Amino acid sequence: MPVSKAWRERLGNAHDTRQHARQWRARRIRQPALLDFAGNDYLGLAKDPRVQNAQAEGARRFGAGAGASHLVNGHLAIHEALEEALATWTGRERALLFSTGYMANLGVLQALADTDTAIFHDRLNHASLLDGSALSGARSRRYHHNDIDDLTRLMARSACTHKLVVSDGVFSMDGDVADIAALAQVSQQHDAWLMIDDAHGMGVMGVNGSGCVGPRWNSQQVPILVGTLGKALGTGGAFVAGDALLIDHLTQFARSYVYTTAQPPSVAAATLQALTIVQREPEHRERLARHISYFREEALRLNLPLGESRTPIQPLLLGSESHLMLWAERLHHAGIDVGAIRPPTVPKGESRLRITLSARHSRGDIDQLLETLDACRREIS
Repeated sequence: MPVSKAWRERLGNAHDTRQHARQWRARRIRQPALLDFAGNDYLGLAKDPRVQNAQAEGARRFGAGAGASHLVNGHLAIHEALEEALATWTGRERALLFSTGYMANLGVLQALADTDTAIFHDRLNHASLLDGSALSGARSRRYHHNDIDDLTRLMARSACTHKLVVSDGVFSMDGDVADIAALAQVSQQHDAWLMIDDAHGMGVMGVNGSGCVGPRWNSQQVPILVGTLGKALGTGGAFVAGDALLIDHLTQFARSYVYTTAQPPSVAAATLQALTIVQREPEHRERLARHISYFREEALRLNLPLGESRTPIQPLLLGSESHLMLWAERLHHAGIDVGAIRPPTVPKGESRLRITLSARHSRGDIDQLLETLDACRREIS
C-alpha cells in the first residue's frame, strides 16, 4: 500500500470517528455583533484604548517582532521590565516570559522532571500540564479533583526522591478554585514541590489582582507559579515566577523557552500597561465581582443548572452533547456567543455551556443572556 494512501486512510478514519461521535470542532470567525460570553478577557482590557495604544507605541519603538530567541539577541529592555514587574506583582524573586501558557507548562515540566520524578496531578488539570508530564517521561498519578486525602494517599505510596504536585489555580471548565493552603501543606509534608497554573486567577483574584497565589503564598510554599497574559490582562504570552534558582534552571533547560523567538516587544509593552491598570484600578475587579453575584442569583432563581463557581467561569451543566448543541445554537441565533464544551474536553455526560463574564459587560448584556437561557430551559426538552 502506498504510504500516501495509508496516511490518508488514517486521517480519514480519525475524521469519521469524531464526526460520528458528534464531537467535531469547527472554528467560527468571531462576529463583533455577537455578545461575547465565551472569551477569557475577564477585565475587558483587550479593548482598553490605553493597552491598545501601548502596543502600537511598543511596535513603533521596538519593532513588530523580537527577531530572535531570548538567549540569542531577542531579549529587549521591555521584556526585562515586564519580567521584573511580574515578579514584584506575584511576590517572587524572578519571572521568566514564555510565548504561551501551553509552552510555559511544557517547558517547566520537561525541564524539571524525568523518569525518576513522580508528578501528582489534579484530575481536572489543563491539557498542557498533562502533556508536559508526558514529555518529561515522569511517573504521573492523577488524584481525585480537589481531594487532598486522595493526594496524600498517592504521595505516601511513592518512593521517588523528587515529587511534584501540580494543579490549576482556577479550573478552566468548572470555575472552582484549588485549596492552595492544603496543597502547600501536604506538599511540604512529603518534601515535594508545588506548581500552580494560575492562568484564570491572574488579574481577577487576590491582592492587587495577583491571583490565587500571589504574594500571599511565598516561594517556599508554592515554588512554581505559572501565569498567562492573554486572559484577564488582555494581551498574550505567559510567565513562570519563582526564586532565582528555578528561573536560572528554566532559562538553561526549558526547551520551549530556549528554542523559540521571544515575545513581540509590542505585546510586552501592552502587558506592562495592562498590569499597571490591574494594580491601580480595582474597580474593574469590583465590577466583575458584582456581575458574578448578579448572574448567579438570577440564574439560580430561574432554576438554571448552574455549577459551583464564584469566578468569572460559570458552567451550565447540560449533560448530553445533543442537548448542549441545541442550547448553543439557540444562543447563537439570539446574538450571544457562549462556549459549548463537549467530550473529549470534558467527560462524557458532562457537556456544558461555559459562560464567562467580563467587567466590560453591562447589566443589560447579562439580562439578555439570562432571558435567552431561560427561554432555552423552557423550550428545549
